[in-house]
Amino acid sequence: MYARLVDRNPVVPADQLVAQMVPPAMFDEVSFASYIPDPKEPSQATAVRTAEEFSAKVAKIRSGGRRGLFGRKTQATGAGLYLDGGFGVGKTHLLASIFHSSPSPKAFGTFVELTHVVGALGFNRAVEELSSHSVLCIDEFELDDPGDTMLISRLLTELSVRGVSIVATSNTLPGQLGEGRFAAQDFLREIKKLASIFETIRVDGPDYRHRDLPPAPEPTDDADLIERAKSIDGATLDEFDELCTHLSTQHPSRYGKLVEGIPAVFLKGVRPAEDQSVALRLVVLADRLYDAGIPVTVSGAKLDEIFTPEMLAGGYRKKYLRATSRLLALSRFEVAA
Repeated sequence: MYARLVDRNPVVPADQLVAQMVPPAMFDEVSFASYIPDPKEPSQATAVRTAEEFSAKVAKIRSGGRRGLFGRKTQATGAGLYLDGGFGVGKTHLLASIFHSSPSPKAFGTFVELTHVVGALGFNRAVEELSSHSVLCIDEFELDDPGDTMLISRLLTELSVRGVSIVATSNTLPGQLGEGRFAAQDFLREIKKLASIFETIRVDGPDYRHRDLPPAPEPTDDADLIERAKSIDGATLDEFDELCTHLSTQHPSRYGKLVEGIPAVFLKGVRPAEDQSVALRLVVLADRLYDAGIPVTVSGAKLDEIFTPEMLAGGYRKKYLRATSRLLALSRFEVAA
């Protein structure tokens, strides 16, 4: 018999939030050597070299500061690297490689996870917890509202001064963060402050998740969906609308725990998201499912129809495209019965 995500109500103690900031399991074994640059995209080979150089710089900064007046040792400012590029070009692979090659303690998380950690711990404690780290790796960096802009600007400035190096990935250049989502011009000073922390490297190329792959698979019928869910021990089967409602009752920082240990997710009656808040929760869920490599099978609408054309034309377009890309990749994963 299948289980249901809506019956799970995970809790993540605040003191575990920083400790669990590590790369997703699918990136446990990656390295600079295992990144295979596309020969048609020279920026990829450049990005690998730059990431390796940055990693060496992180270790050097953490091993000791610089000599100031009277021979006193002062803490060197952390280095900064920003990997900009489209979806599925291997930016997270490089980010995880930097994490693995950097000295401990170190932290890795998505931008959303970082804001959740700061919210749960409080700003001062978050700075205290992270200031001893050699590097903070931030995946999918983006600023969706003025509060996040101010918060992350302050956090990264504080950490950089304390010698923490910062590396981020995104598909939006630092100076363009927030465009289309809020009055970016009103916060230009803060955005420029963020941009000044980073050296920006472009990573070009097509989305590897869809190279030579067919479009979104056709949804299965409800009866087949139920039978397939029953055949896999530990799999979950949920009504799409019920799951959307349940997600609204869970803090997004819990979504990882929500899907932890699940071998496959089945969703019945998938349809386009009814509003922006529902869609954004689905984005976070898609990220956590992708991190865990959990196959997704649906009935109802196709997975590339969850986000409406109106949503895809708005300020969160890149979020929705990334989520769609990841859901389609998960729909092609083999499900072991």
